[in-house]
Amino acid sequence: MKTKKIGVAVCAFFAALSLLAISSCAKKSSGANSNSSDSKSVKIGIAKIVQHVALDAVEQGVIDVVNESGFNAKFDLQNANGDVNTAAQIANKYRDERVDVAVGIATPVAIALANTIKDIPVIFGTVNDPVGAGLVSTVAHGEGNVTGMSDAIPTDQHIAIFKEVAGIKTLGYIYTSNEANSAGSFEEVKKACAKNGIQLVSQAITNSSEVKAAAQAIVNRVDGIYLTTDNTVFSALASLVQVFGEAKKPIFSADVTGAEAGGCLMASGFNYYKAGRATGEMVVQILNGAKPESLAVRFMTEPSDSDLLLDLDAAKNCGIAFPQKYLDMANEIFEDGKLIKK
Repeated sequence: MKTKKIGVAVCAFFAALSLLAISSCAKKSSGANSNSSDSKSVKIGIAKIVQHVALDAVEQGVIDVVNESGFNAKFDLQNANGDVNTAAQIANKYRDERVDVAVGIATPVAIALANTIKDIPVIFGTVNDPVGAGLVSTVAHGEGNVTGMSDAIPTDQHIAIFKEVAGIKTLGYIYTSNEANSAGSFEEVKKACAKNGIQLVSQAITNSSEVKAAAQAIVNRVDGIYLTTDNTVFSALASLVQVFGEAKKPIFSADVTGAEAGGCLMASGFNYYKAGRATGEMVVQILNGAKPESLAVRFMTEPSDSDLLLDLDAAKNCGIAFPQKYLDMANEIFEDGKLIKK
């Protein structure tokens, strides 16, 4: 009788252990799936208007943040090659193939996505004036299925600095007339020139193949040229740098990423990879259940978001000496054909 009781107790003990083990495994399994982003497969469409280093950096920033967030993500990367009709085709593709989120890098692509896709979240990246472009009615929140990140820049401040450093009295500006972002920037440049007592000489283009001819048309009529975040211009930046470099005329760029190859006297603006990460964070919020209309338009306003690049080679070519305060402020220096980041 005693032996029988011991046997029953032993069996009960091991049975309890088995139940604990099963319970533990169930909890571990439940824990592994507690974060839906660990196992959920998603498809993200990312389209850009044209390929150049700044927009490539935005694209990579989005990809990195989504991947770091634990999603099993498949990315459909598209390039409109500067053509709005191609942008519309890409938008149709994303709509028909039912991507989970469509990301439009630069204004023309963002507009194409927003106009075509009505029941899938659309996140825009690096759109200078999202209200003027009709993407949202206010930057305080998204509009329906659309929200995103703006790359608005302090044009007035840039031109004032350019005048201080280079002593310009006439300023050249090339813009893409059929791109809403560029047309809006042109208005800001006109206001800044009027405020700073600078004569503006502008040249309109419609595609990147016209950039060099536009630069040649104005280079002898200006003291220097200012570049905003015009994607068409930056896709042919090398040809513009060549024209102004040969004329020993300075260039001020609002796109630091595009200026890192050399040739621009100064470049001041936010880091485009960080802008891509900011856009990616909004994508992750959407994937985790947030509604686009609840997310305010994001701006790159933190000091750590921005960079200042000074090109000592270009300064020497143009016969310009930088004030010490800007040398102290710069976190990127281009000298002897090499970029140094502090």
